[in-house]
Amino acid sequence: MKKKIAVFTTGWCGEILSQFLTGMQKTLADKQVDLFLFTCYPTYVDTAANKRGEMNIFTLPDLHDFDGTVIFASGLNFQDKIDNIIKRSKEAGIPVILQGTHSEGISYVGSDNYQATLDMTKHLQTVHDVHSIIFFAGTVDSQDSELRLKAVRDYLAESGFSNDLKEVCYTKWENAAVTRRIDAMCANNEPMPDVFICANDGLAMECTMSLNRNGYDVPNDVMVTGFDFIDDSQIFSPSIASVDQCFTEMGSAAGKLWLELCDGVEPGHSEIVPCKFIPGESCNCYEFRNSDNIRRRVGREAFSKRAMTTYFNRKLNLIDSTILSCLTYQDFKRNLHRLLTENHDYEGDSFHVLLEPNFGLSIYDPNIRLNTDCYSRNMEVLYSTEDGVAYENELFPSRDLIPGYNPEDRNHLYIFLPLHEADEAYGYIVFRDCMEKVENHFLQTYQSRMGLVFDKFRHALSLDLINKRLLDLMRRDPLTNVSNRMAYEDKEKYLQSQINSTTDVEFAIAMFDVNNLKLINDTYGHDAGDGYLIRACHLICKIFKHSPVYRVGGDEFIAVLTGGDYEEQEQLLKDLHNHMSPYTKELPLPSDYVSIACGISSFNPATDLSVQDVVKRADEDMYQAKAKMKGEAPR
Repeated sequence: MKKKIAVFTTGWCGEILSQFLTGMQKTLADKQVDLFLFTCYPTYVDTAANKRGEMNIFTLPDLHDFDGTVIFASGLNFQDKIDNIIKRSKEAGIPVILQGTHSEGISYVGSDNYQATLDMTKHLQTVHDVHSIIFFAGTVDSQDSELRLKAVRDYLAESGFSNDLKEVCYTKWENAAVTRRIDAMCANNEPMPDVFICANDGLAMECTMSLNRNGYDVPNDVMVTGFDFIDDSQIFSPSIASVDQCFTEMGSAAGKLWLELCDGVEPGHSEIVPCKFIPGESCNCYEFRNSDNIRRRVGREAFSKRAMTTYFNRKLNLIDSTILSCLTYQDFKRNLHRLLTENHDYEGDSFHVLLEPNFGLSIYDPNIRLNTDCYSRNMEVLYSTEDGVAYENELFPSRDLIPGYNPEDRNHLYIFLPLHEADEAYGYIVFRDCMEKVENHFLQTYQSRMGLVFDKFRHALSLDLINKRLLDLMRRDPLTNVSNRMAYEDKEKYLQSQINSTTDVEFAIAMFDVNNLKLINDTYGHDAGDGYLIRACHLICKIFKHSPVYRVGGDEFIAVLTGGDYEEQEQLLKDLHNHMSPYTKELPLPSDYVSIACGISSFNPATDLSVQDVVKRADEDMYQAKAKMKGEAPR
């Protein structure tokens, strides 16, 4: 029976994460094991709601269905999430492996950051005579960052130069924090240190660029070092002096440790992978690596990467335009499914989009709230293919995670990403076997764009529905519930546009005036008058049932006759008269009394230039009918 390991982290550390996962896969290649990566992209500067929405993906798996948990803490610096995953793993009775951070009684895999940082600090002091250091740290609760800082302090203390560490600046892993600090130093004419030691390569590259923008040359004026030895830092100019944490070897160690835990080894065992400090151009060392060869290789690959990026952006734009052109939720589901069915080269033959079942309902009812700390028991399948085979059912149990999952297939890596807006869960997407997309952050771009366009569609359609409802209220007569004068004026404009465009127009205007409304109001009261108007309107709508009816005044109504009602207008007028009460002013009036004067006129393309020409004749015809009913001489 194939085993399953759940891996939890954020995706910002894509390059080292892909190395770690590659190491795990190599070690487990001859075993029946699938890796399930649950990842997301929160940042420290996000709102609390957005962080919850991103990391809600960690709640998706039921760990009772798994055979192990790996927490890649080099990318997950949220201790409460780590603690929760450990707690759930223990409840499920499965082994847990922590990478990059320690927790009592939990097996640990890491690298010797401490020794490598000691080596770095020693190199800076003994080779480059460094005696002034600023340390750009990550966060206070990052064990990796704090361990590196401790190594710097310990080495300086042991060598008698503790005062060489001039400042520790916590960046929260945000590159912008580096820029702000260096800009402030330059603006205030603060002296530059001999070296900026940065807790990772991203901070180091940002530090170098910020110094260059302010007129400082690295390494001639100031030296810079990093950590992680990522590809970007190796081709950067100057190449960053860094520490290779050997994440591939670390992943391999994690795979071996999991096998040992499955065989009964007691939890709490640690595996430490040696690190290596590699000097580079940013500390004025040019002989330790051939950075130019790496840069030329990357240059050769630039064309294909640019082509892939162009295709990728076109695909995202196509998704945007497809979704935002939809006018209903059903259109949204149908059109996006069709797009992904016809064009899924980027997504591959194993790709899934599953939505919260209340996502569509929430568009039409703002009172329906979506989940914020879990996923629903059943998900709506928007699109799903596994090995090219489509999943046909409309709903899918979220505990099973992947529609069409085949436990007998070869080993795979499944990647789960959240779809959300703030803390409201829209659903999740699943990619398979795309390590390069983990590394180059394409998954983050795809996930964020997909979530954003879903959000735009949801809010646009909700706003459209609200506007339509408001417009309907504005255009509806509250007493009779037929359309009002505003709606009729819009209809008249539409008819006029048809007259302006073509002579092939057929319609008639029916004008109605309800008799004796004042008499009923004065005699029986306005409530009775309102009831009388409702009865009269009901009769008009009953007879002219295929035509829109409008209340355009206190006792006046208009109907626009087209189609069958237009053809049968004379018969309909007779039917109206046959259903009315005889005209009278004698009291008391019967309780079902209804008397209406009506006039009808058809559009004549030979003589009529406007709708008003037709209305005027219908109005005259109606007054003649009223006079005839009263026994008066026609006007």
